[in-house]
Amino acid sequence: MIDYFSDRQNGPVARTEEVITPVVWAAIVATVRGLINSGAFGQRFPERCADGQAVCGCDEAAFGAAVVGEIRGLEWPLQTTKKVEESFISQWEPFAPDTLLILDFVAYVHAMAAKPIQREYHNFLRHHHLAFDQEAGQEEFRDTINRYFGRNGLAFEMQPTGRIVRVLPPVIDLALRRTTFNTGERTLDLLLEEARTKFSDPNSLIRREALERLWDGWERLKSLADPSNKKNSVHLILSAVTAEPALYARLDAEAHQLTSIGNDHLIRHYEVNQKPVIDADHVDYLFHRLFAMIQLVLRKKAA
Repeated sequence: MIDYFSDRQNGPVARTEEVITPVVWAAIVATVRGLINSGAFGQRFPERCADGQAVCGCDEAAFGAAVVGEIRGLEWPLQTTKKVEESFISQWEPFAPDTLLILDFVAYVHAMAAKPIQREYHNFLRHHHLAFDQEAGQEEFRDTINRYFGRNGLAFEMQPTGRIVRVLPPVIDLALRRTTFNTGERTLDLLLEEARTKFSDPNSLIRREALERLWDGWERLKSLADPSNKKNSVHLILSAVTAEPALYARLDAEAHQLTSIGNDHLIRHYEVNQKPVIDADHVDYLFHRLFAMIQLVLRKKAA
């Protein structure tokens, strides 16, 4: 990793952006072009030496065809500019595909990449024959991509498996990593675990599903203390959280508010008069708010 002075001086950039800009896309494309030129995809898409059939590089045409077939909607050669027509004048401007397409492409490149290792030199055809170290090649690619993400404030991170996850806001990230779900009720545990897993997905639609699962878990949690009477069950649950009357009243009001949010918005039900939650920041806020209540209840339940 490069030791940048600005990082030491100012600290890391806040990871809050969720749209990959043309600048970052161009950097990713340049990195992939460098990998093609080095032969890094030759293990999966080999260019063969005409004299003996040893691997000597990457078959770029085969690699490009595989990319187009695998990542629907992505063009090959990779485009970083597009032509804009304005009456009689046309000009080129920076371009980036949809962010989810880029993330899928990056994951695919990671799966195909391997570090090329030069072996014997073929004097007549003036090239090296290659061997490959896939683990080393993938690690180098991951480091590069994560550096692009980090330095440009993008809320994405590529894990060692090649899976790309969202970098969560620090407070909720710490809470999610520290919390284990062991409520004694398997269905509730599965709902909460599904919510946790989906909330780190780069796709905002999947994160909205996480919000739905969390609200489903909340409704199930409210009935655990007395399955036959949800109102009494909520009373028993909150009484276990605190015996202090003023705080109990605030928590009881919050429980009613959370239930109302789930019922009035397109979270748990899909009636025509309900208001959808679309904005990603709103999803984060509501998830964090409800998760804090569930976390408090579960901690006191386990105590």
